[in-house]
Amino acid sequence: MQKQILIPTDYSKNAFNAIVYAFELFEEEECVFHIYHTYFLGRSAQENLMFPEPQQHEYDAEARFSEESLDRLKRKLSLRADNPKHTVHFSHQFGTLIDLLEKKVRNEGIDLIVMGTRGITDDRKIAYGRNAVNVMESIRECGVLAVPRNISYKRINEIVFPTNFKVHYNQNEMKTLASIAGQEKTPIRIVHIGKEADLSEKQKTNRKQLENHLNQLEFSYHWLEKVGVKEGVLSFADQRNSGLIAFVNRKHWFFGSVFSNPLVKSLGVHSSVPVLALHDSRD
Repeated sequence: MQKQILIPTDYSKNAFNAIVYAFELFEEEECVFHIYHTYFLGRSAQENLMFPEPQQHEYDAEARFSEESLDRLKRKLSLRADNPKHTVHFSHQFGTLIDLLEKKVRNEGIDLIVMGTRGITDDRKIAYGRNAVNVMESIRECGVLAVPRNISYKRINEIVFPTNFKVHYNQNEMKTLASIAGQEKTPIRIVHIGKEADLSEKQKTNRKQLENHLNQLEFSYHWLEKVGVKEGVLSFADQRNSGLIAFVNRKHWFFGSVFSNPLVKSLGVHSSVPVLALHDSRD
């Protein structure tokens, strides 16, 4: 079955890099790539006489700009989109980003979103741009892979998967992790902050469930003590030159609200490690 990969683009260099990364990551996979641009006029959402509704010619101008930009992107990608295993669809649409992505994910049966960590503004003082944060927090029907700027794809040597074993692991989120790991038989390094001996019975049960999800893959446990979550995960991935960090993005997960946490911000600023946020719509 073909994978359905959605790649939002704002026509920036960062977004282009995410497209190329996705093409190369799934080079050997049968995939349909949906390269998708959304555009919006901010005033069209305001009911305020001080900000009058945009005129039709403004909508038309924005649509023309988007279509012309999409045509340029098609030409730019023409030499890279020649993999017989890949089908590439280009489209653009007026509306708000999250609303349109949610509909796209449902309508197209999207398995994964791939996007840059920052967009056209490319503020290097922040790890993740507003759109990346919103997508990774708001889209719950599939995983989101965030690709840092200016990194090229190389074979993923290992996937770091930090967990506290305090929640169950849903099949929908685990199949995304297993799919990426299974492509090149990439080992998964399960990282826990604390002692194995201190696990509760519930944690042990959840750990066994995780093992069942990963039973066709290579994985190992790594127990880090006397270190904070942020420092532990970052130093672990940095010292091992890990190729990907994956985590389950849940409201009650031990990173808290993960994108307001310094961990992910630090990853974006100080690391070239892509981050896979796993979700399940039943959370």
